Amino acid sequence: MLPSTMAAVLLTGHGGLEKLEYRTDVPVPRPKEGEVLIQVAAAGINNTDVNTRIGWYSKAVTSDTGAGGAAGFDDVDDVDASWSGTALEFPRIQGADVCGRVVGVGDGVPRERIGERVLVRNMLRTPVGYRPFACWTLGSECDGGFAQFTVAPSRETYAVRSGLSDEELAAVPCAYSTAENMLHRAAVGAERVLVTGASGGVGLAAVQLAGRRGATVVAVCSAAKAPEVLAQGAERTIDRGTDLVGAVGAGSVDVVIDLVGGSQSAGLLDLLRPGGRYAIAGAIGGPVAEIDLRTLYLKDLSVLGCTFQEDEVFENLVAYVERGEVRPVVSRTYPLEEIARAQEDFLTKRHLGKLVLVPPTPSA
Repeated sequence: MLPSTMAAVLLTGHGGLEKLEYRTDVPVPRPKEGEVLIQVAAAGINNTDVNTRIGWYSKAVTSDTGAGGAAGFDDVDDVDASWSGTALEFPRIQGADVCGRVVGVGDGVPRERIGERVLVRNMLRTPVGYRPFACWTLGSECDGGFAQFTVAPSRETYAVRSGLSDEELAAVPCAYSTAENMLHRAAVGAERVLVTGASGGVGLAAVQLAGRRGATVVAVCSAAKAPEVLAQGAERTIDRGTDLVGAVGAGSVDVVIDLVGGSQSAGLLDLLRPGGRYAIAGAIGGPVAEIDLRTLYLKDLSVLGCTFQEDEVFENLVAYVERGEVRPVVSRTYPLEEIARAQEDFLTKRHLGKLVLVPPTPSA
């Protein structure tokens, strides 16, 4: 017997940590036609959770994520402060990462799905009719995993057979699909790849996944985290803040996987060989960069903005997990009710890999 109410964290508006409201009287969602009801076992924390909360996606914001990560920004335009560029609806249950078990199904979904341990594709395509480049993000355009229960389209909810823990699996959807999508779009093979922000959730995933493709990885991270990043498959690490052109060499890299953005972007282009590829899917270091367009066209560079994901990206990722080809690094877990403390810790960037929230076990 399922409960009628659940514990969940409601985002009540754009702003600081005070906009996160933990409640225990939120109605349990009911699966509609084609949907499944999932009892959430664990949910990872991502930069997008913070960015959405503080309204960082608004073009009115030009600062790095950290500048408003705890307190928010004063100059947010709510109209464009989301993945899709349209206003969010509040309250919203965030959480792009969902690992859990199917406990109910809507019309048209086989009851045999009940009991499956699953991951949900965070970049949903069903709600937008599978239109190319349309964004409908779990925990942004619809409620996500920061709750005891959530619903998701059955066709985008994947059964996973793996010995990984729930917490480890919860570190997969957003970070690993973002990294895999960048590598997929850049067609990375046995090449020299530089990864920025390499000790974070997406960066560490990119290190692992690039290595899986046979790439030689140069990872940019803090010196304190270098041993762990090397252990995850990087051939070499470069201390964050170092002159990268001087350390790595101009024109010596085939592909740059950039998760930081900001003022370093121009230098990253200088690292690329003629015909090289620059893929970006984050800009926590700042959304505005000044680059020399001559570098782009004289070197025949390809610049790839990576958000939309083809179906095969997540499908392949699930296969990698089931074959044991990747293993997420979870630094710490927190009870769901401690989400504010978890996000404060997340903003310090002292951790390696992922931080994960665990909701309380429901009572009937």
